[in-house]
Amino acid sequence: MDSYIENKTFDEIDIGDTASVEQMLTQKDIQLFAVMSGDVNPAHLDEEYARSDMFHEIIAHGMWGGSLISTVLGTRLPGPGTIYLGQTFRFLKPVAIGDMITARVTVKEKDEKRKRLILTCVCLNQNGKEVITGEAEVIAPTKKVKRKRIRLPEIEFIKEECPHHHRAICMAEGAQPLKTAIVHPADALSLKGAVEAAEVGLIEAVLVGPEDKIRKVADEENIDISSYEIVPTPHSHAAAEMAVRMVREGRVEALMKGKLHTDELMRAVVDKEKGLRTGRRMSHISMIDIPKFPRPLFVTDAAININPNLSAKADIVQNAIDLFAAIGLGTPRVALISAVETVNQDIPSTLDATALCKMAERGQITGALLDGPLAFDNALSEEAAAIKGIRSQVAGRADILVMPDLESGNVLLKQLVLLSGAQMAGIVMGAQAPIILTSRSSGAIARKASCALAVLLVRGHDYAKKGDNSDMEYHQEAIPKTVKGGR
Repeated sequence: MDSYIENKTFDEIDIGDTASVEQMLTQKDIQLFAVMSGDVNPAHLDEEYARSDMFHEIIAHGMWGGSLISTVLGTRLPGPGTIYLGQTFRFLKPVAIGDMITARVTVKEKDEKRKRLILTCVCLNQNGKEVITGEAEVIAPTKKVKRKRIRLPEIEFIKEECPHHHRAICMAEGAQPLKTAIVHPADALSLKGAVEAAEVGLIEAVLVGPEDKIRKVADEENIDISSYEIVPTPHSHAAAEMAVRMVREGRVEALMKGKLHTDELMRAVVDKEKGLRTGRRMSHISMIDIPKFPRPLFVTDAAININPNLSAKADIVQNAIDLFAAIGLGTPRVALISAVETVNQDIPSTLDATALCKMAERGQITGALLDGPLAFDNALSEEAAAIKGIRSQVAGRADILVMPDLESGNVLLKQLVLLSGAQMAGIVMGAQAPIILTSRSSGAIARKASCALAVLLVRGHDYAKKGDNSDMEYHQEAIPKTVKGGR
């Protein structure tokens, strides 16, 4: 490509002059045009729909080819300084991915008085067939312009696929669906999330809450709930109590949070007489799928335990380790997060981290390699750990981040979601049944992944091991057979 663009002035242009550009249509071109224009017609973006359409494949937006004509006029003939006045188009053939399109303009008329040009326009495919024809009217520049060609930025698409979440969903395929009480699904997000998870066979949804509200949401959002059992309750508080009772009676195997506050649901779960307590502290574990980060990142606890003591933290750590193992990821590296990576008596979380490492050495916490205290940067960045002179099998390569308290964990999760485009799947462990607990802003994939975590947890290791998970067990060779805490 030329490093400069230069125009032809009105006086330099003769009738019959021509210029062209050539470009192959790619999937990225279609996506960029859709982003820019807002035209998300499924004929251009949805392969399944496109196969059933008249052209049987994804095709370009018609104006994508039209934009190539604009490119010729603005950069070649007449070039910089041209003012577009009008354009006609006839779209003769579709343009498919891989087609090489040549856009050509030819000067048809000159208006000396008004310095205007009429140009015939045509786009040809690689077979020489016309796909677009038309005519353009422009005011041609009268002054010579030669400018260095502006280098455009590289545009990178961040896929919303969430590979780590998809992997968890795939590992749960084939397992018996988990009978799950959806607690107060009285809004579109929670009801859709439950139905979508049920449709892919992850859960068997039982809708618990005010029936009139649930049906109203279903009608408004065009969600078919005719095949789902509804257990009516007068309000969200009663829905939480009923769902917990259903677990105790063996009627369901898991709970899923709907439109109610976490505190309201957990109040019923932790009730000493009617709740779902076990001998272990309950805690929330998030599996975070972060664009460009090479592995799923687990964060705990950002939803249940406000300011846990040492005993509670030991259970929080063990819950996260057990979930990691249940989904077939092997032996995790656990970073005990604080503000600093050295022990400081004025920072209680550093003292807790040290004690937790010693507990792991003594077998009070099992199944992982622990280290701490570690700051956030040297827990995930090997470079940061090296700069600080930290020698550790955890530093720079942590799989699980144990936050010092709910406040810091919650802030971290929201930063990852809002600033890094992360998706968060979440589950509460330590109760008699897993509790699927996601953020109200979680997308469909994150909600399905949360259900998959519950399935793998309840159904056991067989489903987690059934596929080729070698790409997930990326670091196992570096962890010794005897797992110890500390550095």
